[in-house]
Amino acid sequence: MSELLNNLIHDARIWQGHQQARTKHPAESTGYPELDQHLGNTGWPVGALSECLLDGAGIGELQLILPLMQRLSAARRTVFWVNPPYIPYAPALSQAGIELSQLVIVRPHGRNDVLWTLENCLRSSVTGLVLAWPGQLANRDTRRLQLAAEAGQTTCLIFRPRQAALQSSPAALRLELTAGQKQDLQVRVLKRRGGWPGQACSLTRE
Repeated sequence: MSELLNNLIHDARIWQGHQQARTKHPAESTGYPELDQHLGNTGWPVGALSECLLDGAGIGELQLILPLMQRLSAARRTVFWVNPPYIPYAPALSQAGIELSQLVIVRPHGRNDVLWTLENCLRSSVTGLVLAWPGQLANRDTRRLQLAAEAGQTTCLIFRPRQAALQSSPAALRLELTAGQKQDLQVRVLKRRGGWPGQACSLTRE
């Protein structure tokens, strides 16, 4: 029996669970070492969909992605904002080191136009990051966006209501964001690729 088991373990055709954790997927550091550590010492998945689930805009969620925007805009990669809830405040972004010339705001109307816009942004070779507030999404919609992110090898962050946590999602990363009591942002990992969820940390808002 032990010889049979040993042969199976060394059979290249047999998939072993621990191999997934060892698989290296491209990722961009979040800029927050504690959060990167909770994400398996990686960061935002590249070529994949990430979801930020929160009750409403303005709790510090943009602070979370400033380091990524700084790096990508400095590298002359386009950052698309699709249907942001408010007009981004250009002076604050510039002061934070964001190259404003690399930011593009798109406001499509209707579910089909939103999905079409997102898919094209994700597949574009000039894209470094897509930030999206798409409203209600069906599971098949998120699958379409995941496939587009894979095709374009693009980082995509979608902001959705916290209730969406009750739905399944093909996103590689799902984070729950809540406002702390000391002007901080509470981040809890609901799902991450190649690891267990449940980790949480507090990020100071500047």
